[in-house]
This record gives sequence, C-alpha cells and structure tokens, in this order.
Amino acid sequence: MIQPLKWATILTFLFMAVAVNAQSLNHLYRAGDDGYSCFRIPALITTVKGTILAFAEARKNGCGDAGDIDLVVKRSEDGGKTWGPLQLVWSDSTNTCGNPAPVVDSKTGRIILLSTWNLGSDHEKDIIAGTSQRTRRVFLLLSADDGRSWSSPKEITPGVKPADWTWYATGPGRGVQISRGKYKGRFVVPANHVVAGTKQNFSHAIYSDGGDTWKLGGNSPIDSTNESTLAELSDGRLMLNMRNASTKRVRQTAISKDGGQSWLPVQTDTTLIEPVCEANMIRYEYRGKKEALLFSNPANKTARSRMTIRVSYDNGKTWPAAKLLYEGPSAYSCLTVLPNGHIGCFYEAGLQKPYEGIVWEEVGLEDLEPVK
Repeated sequence: MIQPLKWATILTFLFMAVAVNAQSLNHLYRAGDDGYSCFRIPALITTVKGTILAFAEARKNGCGDAGDIDLVVKRSEDGGKTWGPLQLVWSDSTNTCGNPAPVVDSKTGRIILLSTWNLGSDHEKDIIAGTSQRTRRVFLLLSADDGRSWSSPKEITPGVKPADWTWYATGPGRGVQISRGKYKGRFVVPANHVVAGTKQNFSHAIYSDGGDTWKLGGNSPIDSTNESTLAELSDGRLMLNMRNASTKRVRQTAISKDGGQSWLPVQTDTTLIEPVCEANMIRYEYRGKKEALLFSNPANKTARSRMTIRVSYDNGKTWPAAKLLYEGPSAYSCLTVLPNGHIGCFYEAGLQKPYEGIVWEEVGLEDLEPVK
C-alpha cells in the first residue's frame, strides 16, 4: 500500500507535469486575450517578403460558431520568432465574419483573403433549414502592403454560390496559386456547402485567373464531404483533401486536371485517420530540396487530439514519415513553409479542450520520423 505521504508526492508530481505541459503550448492566441472569449479557425501564409500572417476568428462572447465574431491577424517579420499585436481585419458590428482562406500572389506580392459572413443571430442549423433571417455570403479582401492593412470587403456571392445552396464556408485554411502547367497563375480556394432541402454536404472549389473576379469550380463527386484543403501536385494537378462526414473516420481525396473546374472520383486515404475535423495540406518547396506534400490534423479516430504532421514524396500515395506535435486536445490547423525552410504549424490546442487557444510551432522537415 502506498503511504499518504507518497500519494501527496505523486499528486504534486502530476500537477507539476501539467504545469510544464501548459508552458510548452506556445499560444499565439489565447482565450480571453484582447477582449475576446475564444479564438478559433487558424489560417497561415508566408508572404513574398517572408512575413508570416496568422489569421483567426476572434469570438467575442464564447466559442460557438455564431454570434459576434471578428476576423483578425498577427504578423511576424522574423520567421515566427516574434509577433506583432492583434490587428483587426474585418468586423461588422455583432455579426459573424470568419472562415479565413488567404492566398498569396507570387508575382505581385498581393494577399488575397476570402471569407464568409452571416448575421450574428443566425445559426448554422437555421441557415441549412432555410429558417434563418439571412444566409451565408462570400467576400473578398485584399492587402497590397504585406498584410499591414486591408481593403473593405467586396461581396462575390453571386459568382460563387448558386441560389439553392444554404450553408457555405470558405476554407478554412489557405488557398493555392498554381505554379506550373496550363493553369499557371490561377488562384484556387477550397470551400464547402449544403444543398437546400437535402442536407447534403459537398466540398467544392472556387477559382480566379486574376484575383479580383471569382468563379465557381467543381463539386466533390460525392456528398458527406465537408471542410477541405487542397494542394498542387508535382505536375500541376490539384488534390482536394476532404473532411469525411461518414463513420469511416478517414480522409477522402479527389484530383483535378483542369485547375479546380472539376474533380475525378473520390478516393479514400486510409492512412489519414481523423475524428471528423478540419485538416490542412500544402506543397513543400524550398531551394532545391525534394518537393513534398505536408498534411496536418488530429490523428485520432475517436477524439480531437494527437496533432500530427505527415509528409509524402509521391503526391499523396504514401505518407512514410510523421511527427506528433502534441498528444493532448487539438483540432483545426494550418501549415506554411517558413523563410528558413522549416515548417510552421498553427493549431488549436489546450490542456482540457482544444479551444483554449491557437498554438504556434516550428519544426524541421528532418524532424519527421519514419512511420513504423
């Protein structure tokens, strides 16, 4: 039998371990900061000048998806070592401005940011049911000064949302600019929607060949897909990687050969397990190093935990190496390649629940270890 004194020692050790673990979570946004109850929905990009932009939804009165929600950003000009103060990108009274999906124009340096809006009093279930006062709308914001300031939101809903779609969400995460092939220069952003009267969820893409005018791309060939992420493959094709609303708890993928205008039949990636949650995928390219795909998500079939980065060197056919970033509660994430060639991961995490804040972490590609 363990003596009372030993029990006290064990408990003290456990509390100390929790405290150390809390300190190891490098929260860039923390619940309660700057007058906001909760921060969610991370999006991350590296600009042409090497500045890191970390976007989030700043939720005023709680962690729920509806209500008074602002779109915010923090900037780092030294590769993520230090960060500037919270900047307000878009606020509209007590309404919901969110689902940030940024993409960088590699030619001009301009930053394109897509986002969605709804009345703060309208909830997702009511928008889907058609009983809400208003619906979801889609907007474009631009920055020509490396993310220091932003244009007023410009509505693009008519060009990217058919009349029989109810719920609609851009990203969340980031878009791509195609770098090679027939569609070189095109911007493509992943999104998802629900069709009125059916409750069917589909992933889809929207695209622009200049950044100012946006068109509706193709739907995922099957429903029960949801929040999606996409990346360019080594030959210029696009891969759409989708949250799976079925009971399989694995990611689904589809390929586009026409710059996001249509998608080939959906495939199941049994390696990429999930608890039904957003994930992120990017193309890794850096100064002649071997190109790769990087993927991040909570790699757990039953709970939002175990934030993990994986790497593929064969366009997503296999994922031979991975790194567990955080064992505990974790959810949405976004990746970027840093100016030094390392990987920046911006992910929701906490000690008791994933939504205690959004964590910034830097890892080297060499830190990903072979999967046994």
